[in-house]
Amino acid sequence: MAKDRKPENGATRGTASRPGGASRAGGARGGKGGRTRPPTQVVAQQRPWGLIIAAVLVVVFAAGAIGYALVQVNKANADKVASIDEISGAKTYDYAAGQKHVTTPVDYKEAPPVGGPHDGEWADCTGTVYTVDIRHENAVHSLEHGAVWITYNPDQVSKSDVATLAKLVDGESGRMLSPYKGLDSPISLQAWNTQLKVDKADDKRIKQFADLMTYKANLEPGASCENPTFVSSPLVQGDSSRGTDGMTDSATTTTPEAGATRTTAP
Repeated sequence: MAKDRKPENGATRGTASRPGGASRAGGARGGKGGRTRPPTQVVAQQRPWGLIIAAVLVVVFAAGAIGYALVQVNKANADKVASIDEISGAKTYDYAAGQKHVTTPVDYKEAPPVGGPHDGEWADCTGTVYTVDIRHENAVHSLEHGAVWITYNPDQVSKSDVATLAKLVDGESGRMLSPYKGLDSPISLQAWNTQLKVDKADDKRIKQFADLMTYKANLEPGASCENPTFVSSPLVQGDSSRGTDGMTDSATTTTPEAGATRTTAP
């Protein structure tokens, strides 16, 4: 009787052994008929949200800053004028250049005066705020140098009104402020050949006139507004002239009269 033959190496019948110990019947684990590959890792690109938000904020801030600046510029320029004709109520005259220097009082046609013969010494007009009614003949000489002379009736304006006017003058070269006794309006502004009278210190035309006319009517280019002597010892209306000693202006000889007066309609 033949003996049952035992599979060699312990392999069971019906199962073939393969190199590496892989079973023909079962194949490789985890896949049908082959080796399983590890899953591919997909890395999603992250958006730099922090940088994007920061950039947007910068753009928004810049746009806001530019918009604010434009609003402020437009606001500042809203009341600016380019001609005296744009200021309602302003009067213009026609005093020619070459007015005579005098040491005697002058009977001016306008009050306050806007031109004509004047003293050889000019009143300091370097943004000077006077508390006295300065001598008119000296003030007119300052107008010839291009100054704007703001005057007020001390009996018709308050201290706060004077302070408002002083802010417009103080430290501004080419301007000066003084009381003017008997003035027929609360406030009057003068430049050579131009004048504006107003009732209130907050009237926007005051700044318009001052900004437009400061040094605009200068009949002596290069002439100074500085006169320390007048600052330290201002001549008051009714005082005698100090003469022209030490003054650099040359005396002129002609004294043309003013021409026709023109008023800008309200």
